Amino acid sequence: MKKLYISLSLCAVMGMGSTSFAQPAAKDTHDEIEQTTKAATIFREIMGAPDKAIPRRILDDADCIAVFPQVIKAAFGIGGRGGRGLVVCRTSTGWSAPAFLNVGGASFGLQIGAESTDYVMLFMTPESARSLLESNIKLGGSVSVAAGPVGREAEAATDLKLNAQILSYSRSKGLFAGAALEGAVIETAKGDMTDVYGANATAKSVLFGGATAPQEVTAFSKTIEGYTPGKR
Repeated sequence: MKKLYISLSLCAVMGMGSTSFAQPAAKDTHDEIEQTTKAATIFREIMGAPDKAIPRRILDDADCIAVFPQVIKAAFGIGGRGGRGLVVCRTSTGWSAPAFLNVGGASFGLQIGAESTDYVMLFMTPESARSLLESNIKLGGSVSVAAGPVGREAEAATDLKLNAQILSYSRSKGLFAGAALEGAVIETAKGDMTDVYGANATAKSVLFGGATAPQEVTAFSKTIEGYTPGKR
């Protein structure tokens, strides 16, 4: 699927595919391969940051891990954000194949400027993981979200896990920290899913149905496996 063009309005809603699963279609997947490579690189860089990485005990408790590289936040009076990413979930055999997602949201007020931000989201409960099967998720609405702890803030991990289904992080201009993302909407990227897995691919078949990812898009899953075992 070609590059997603982001306007100041909320990204268009994209629904899920049907429940059956087809073999990968013969389409140009260069863009999706680039997305998986970016996500893997960003995660390695974040985990390699001294005293600012995601605490390992938090990572080990996550049911699913999502990365959204270079989400654009633009504001000229009315603000908006939008971008693409991918998510993998733990299974009985290891991390799943990646499902492709869009993220969007809007804010209001006197603003001006634009910036690119990397986001990481940890889905900490079975309920939050199952929410990925919905056509869209509003953070802070259908699922609770909180800024995740970093580095030596790990002692706060237990309380945070009890109070939020998703822990979120952001990295902008080299700085990595917990991020409040209430109001953002996550949707299945149907076009990307079709390009990689075929016309009838769904989040359920990819994340929980044992689908096998094409070798070219496994970089992210393998990177996550290097930091925390995917096998339940």
